[in-house]
Formats: sequence, structure tokens, C-alpha cells
Amino acid sequence: IVKVGAKTEWPEWHPPKEMRARQPELPEMVPAGPYNPLGARALYLLRDGRDTLYRIHGTNDPKGIGFDGTSGCFRLTNTDVIDLFKRVSVGARVVVQ
Repeated sequence: IVKVGAKTEWPEWHPPKEMRARQPELPEMVPAGPYNPLGARALYLLRDGRDTLYRIHGTNDPKGIGFDGTSGCFRLTNTDVIDLFKRVSVGARVVVQ
């Protein structure tokens, strides 16, 4: 069972070490703002209380919506993720089918 473990407005992005190993040019952290790939909001997904490293988040590149160009995250437009952020509580169960 995966649950929303945390929610953040205008999150910083810390690329996981696995992603930085594949793309060494990535910085350790990208501050919130227009160049941040997590966009306006992020919902952090946990399994058994542990971070899965997967997120439901906005994007700074809306052209990237709708294809498998992520490392496992669910990208939404900033408008859609802001709406979802308001509707979902920490602890909500997440089911992917």
C-alpha cells in the first residue's frame, strides 16, 4: 500500500543518487522556481512509512505531460497538481492501475 506521506508547495528537487549516477551533470539540489522540474506542488509517496522516491508533481515543462519520460514519477500540469494538492490529504491511499 502506497500513501501520500507529505505534501510540499514549491518544492526543492534533490535528484536521487541513482538518477545522478545516470546523469552526473545534475546538481545536488534545484531550488523552487521556474527551473525546478517538480513544478508548483509535490506529493511524496511512501510505502510502509518509507519514501518510495516516487512523486506526484507538477512540471516546469508542460510539453512533457503524457509520455513515459520520467524516472517513475507522475507528472501533471501545475494547474492540475495544485487542484489535486487541495483535494488530497496526507495519509491518502494511492492506487495505480
